[in-house]
Amino acid sequence: MKRLILPSTLWLCIAVVLTLGQTANAQSLPDFTELVEEAAPGVVNISTTRTVQRSRAPGLEGFGGQEIPEIFRHFFGDSFPSPPGRGQGGGGSEERQSLGSGFIISEDGYVMTNAHVVQDADEILVRLNDRRELSAELIGSDAQTDVALLKIDASDLPTLTLGDSDALRVGEWVAAIGSPFGFDHSVTAGIVSAINRTLPRDAYVPFIQTDVAINPGNSGGPLFNLDGEVVGINSQIFTRSGGFMGVSFAIPINVAMDVAEQLRDDGRVNRGWLGVMIQPVSRDLAESFGMEEAIGALIADLDPEGPAARGGLQAGDVILAVNGEEVERSSTLPRLIGRGMPGSDVELTLMRDGEEIFESVELGSWPDAEQQPEQARSDSQVRLGVMVAEIDDAIREQLNISGGVEVRQVEPGSVAAEAGIQPGDVLVSIDHRSVSSSDELLEIVEELPTDRAIPIRLFREGRSLFVALRLE
Repeated sequence: MKRLILPSTLWLCIAVVLTLGQTANAQSLPDFTELVEEAAPGVVNISTTRTVQRSRAPGLEGFGGQEIPEIFRHFFGDSFPSPPGRGQGGGGSEERQSLGSGFIISEDGYVMTNAHVVQDADEILVRLNDRRELSAELIGSDAQTDVALLKIDASDLPTLTLGDSDALRVGEWVAAIGSPFGFDHSVTAGIVSAINRTLPRDAYVPFIQTDVAINPGNSGGPLFNLDGEVVGINSQIFTRSGGFMGVSFAIPINVAMDVAEQLRDDGRVNRGWLGVMIQPVSRDLAESFGMEEAIGALIADLDPEGPAARGGLQAGDVILAVNGEEVERSSTLPRLIGRGMPGSDVELTLMRDGEEIFESVELGSWPDAEQQPEQARSDSQVRLGVMVAEIDDAIREQLNISGGVEVRQVEPGSVAAEAGIQPGDVLVSIDHRSVSSSDELLEIVEELPTDRAIPIRLFREGRSLFVALRLE
């Protein structure tokens, strides 16, 4: 067996190639040192103190002093009980302290953070990079977007450069600077793993999802792109452990600054209101409405005194676009409507009875509270795999409907059961035909086709929604 002997010059070339390859791989990873050096002075630590009533029995609490679900949580603003001896014992009051992060957006002392970091705070302290601690005034906060604006009495402060969160792309490198567990100016990095993410009970924020390691105390801190520009405010985490082993969510800076400007000018946020209750469009519902794709937001109900009702919208309309911007899914609609100002007109593209139409609606102001109608009860039977009950005029007035029958029982395995109809539901229309009695329901059902999905509008626990069923 012969050995292959290579010239020394060839070995040298191979070594150079391997070295260059390793160097290229090393250089392909981002370097955040300059970003941190330039941005760190504009990042601040925020601590709050609030007085709470002590319960007589011990309990479990989340980071902010509230009970928090295991999976989705506002994870920052870590609350700590007062030292032993202060407010101890059964009942009485005690001081709670919490920590969070923020960043300076103006030389004269405006600071951005999360609303939940400063919620119910009696005292807010902002610690700067030079270790100065200044008392902060809460200019305003908006729970819908979890944005708060603070003001400290200082001048010539270091500020951060704001970027364009709309320009973010999935896979882009980002970095966070904050105070996890109270450790100032800690830096973590990762990539954008998704954009325009909708979270439960946060319909007004198209979140930036990242895999950046985030922990309690990072809340309200900035998220940077590689240019050192702030593109988001770290706000929430999806985790089973309570720590960073999950995915993190940031409020886009474009959304946050719009809120901050309104808080600075008016102390509150004005957002447009359409006065509709919406639900997603399933494939069966899309087919029943004559749509080729399951897109848009289906209007399940309207406030009779709201802007949509005054503008001619109807239950069963599917909103496809707002001012020409497509409503890809129902969760998109609140953002598009909410960013409009009360009193302004929006042009809506609708699908109604299989035809695309256009309506102009003047937006209203978001109401302080919504009244929920009550649910009806009674007894009767029809042929649809359900037992129904006719309801009286008083119940109809409560639900703001002209007809309707209440479902008492649902036969297991029936088409009604497969469609998700439940006892207690109030059926008000089938295939766009109103239902006022059990006899009328029976007549309509007997005439329904079997070759397509049929839309049914119903009320459940006072809320209107649509389901689709297919008769055999």
